[in-house]
Amino acid sequence: MNFSTQVKPISYLKSHAADIVKTLSDTREPMVITQNGEAKLVVMDVRSYEEQEATLALLKVLALGNREIEQGQFRPADEVFADLDQEHTP
Repeated sequence: MNFSTQVKPISYLKSHAADIVKTLSDTREPMVITQNGEAKLVVMDVRSYEEQEATLALLKVLALGNREIEQGQFRPADEVFADLDQEHTP
């Protein structure tokens, strides 16, 4: 858990929802919600969530690319560029 992450009990979430929305929108830092002293939820603003999802998608693409390279499923870049040049030559 990040040291700057706010940790609040679920009772705080229930009674301060509007404040939480403003704080998360302003700080863009997630908030951990606990129940009986145990972390149960992470609440974050939509922009941060969307950025995180885009980052994860990119990491998945990179991981798939690395796996294909390890399995020898690739072509040298000069071949790819040569094919592209041929497609665009009148």
